[in-house]
Amino acid sequence: MTGQMTNELGWMLDEVLKVPEARHAILLSADGMLRAHSQGIKRDEAERQAAALSGLQSISRSTAEFCGLETSPWQQTLVEFADGYVFLVAAGTGAYLAVSAGQDVDMEAVTYSMHKLVDRLGKELTSLPRQHSVPGRPDDSGTA
Repeated sequence: MTGQMTNELGWMLDEVLKVPEARHAILLSADGMLRAHSQGIKRDEAERQAAALSGLQSISRSTAEFCGLETSPWQQTLVEFADGYVFLVAAGTGAYLAVSAGQDVDMEAVTYSMHKLVDRLGKELTSLPRQHSVPGRPDDSGTA
C-alpha cells in the first residue's frame, strides 16, 4: 500500500470518530501490520496496537467452539475497560477495523458506524496475506 493510499484510508477512518466518545480508529492486517490510522493517534502507537489487536482477534477466533460450532466465523470482539472500550470487527479478507472509545459511548452507534464504513469501502479494506516473490517466478501482479 502506498503512503498516499494510507493517508486516504486514514482520512476515511476519521469518519468513525464522528460518534461522540470515539477516540481512535486503526485498520490492520491479519498479521498485525498497520494499514491506516485515524488522526489523533501517533503512528508508533497505532503500529503497537495493530500488533496487539491482531493477536486479540486470533484468540477470539479460536474460541468459536465455546459459542457453538468450531467453524462459526468470527465477526466482532468487544473489550471493556474501566475507562472505555475497544471494538474490533472484520473488514474484509485478512483485514480488521478497530475503534477505541470512552466509557459513555453509544456502543450501538460505534458498531453501526464501523460496519457502515466497512460496507462503503468494500474491497479497498481487503488485506491479502503477504507473499514473498521468488526471482524468476511470476507473482500475482502478472509481472516476472
